[in-house]
Amino acid sequence: MNSIITIGREFGSGGRAIGELVAKKCNVKYYDKELIARVAKESGFCEEMIENHDERPTNSFLYNLVMDTYSFGYNSSSFMDMPISHKVFLAQFDTIKKIAKEGPCVIIGRCADYALSDFSNVVNIFITADEKEKIRRIKNRYADITSDEKARDMFLKKDKQRKSYYNYYTSKKWAACDSYDLTVRAGIVSDEATADFIIDYVNKIEETRKNY
Repeated sequence: MNSIITIGREFGSGGRAIGELVAKKCNVKYYDKELIARVAKESGFCEEMIENHDERPTNSFLYNLVMDTYSFGYNSSSFMDMPISHKVFLAQFDTIKKIAKEGPCVIIGRCADYALSDFSNVVNIFITADEKEKIRRIKNRYADITSDEKARDMFLKKDKQRKSYYNYYTSKKWAACDSYDLTVRAGIVSDEATADFIIDYVNKIEETRKNY
């Protein structure tokens, strides 16, 4: 595999686990929480600070200001005056681009598809699941979530955050089919079979691109 795979996902859909399987099967690097550690190392922000702002929207975000700052660099006066949440976004944006230049990998969330929109070897995947499947996964993963109602409240809240974050920071719509190359519904087959399907799809894209 020579592609960079970005995976957007609904909370509780298994997107993280499926993405990890894809990376393992393709023997490429995997970035989820690993991305936070990398951003911390390269930006100087502590991991806890980055986690506190990870995929969480801010109502005061000024898109043009941030993107102008990205163009001019982190030493500009606008960057120095920027709220920490904006600085964290820029640091993630910059690190994602650096990671992509290092070779094939799988990147989970963080608007990676948008950050890498200028890269020709990117395949953008979105993983969804029905309510029953998300509740099952959440209850299995979190010992303190013991009821369907609590699990439902959790994924509704998390998905609302991810949607707001993505729609705020990009020019696309979170979970909309036309924002991705492929949308997959998890839970119909095993995670391993889903990972195999995604890999097969990516391989076919690579074959097609070679002919153009």
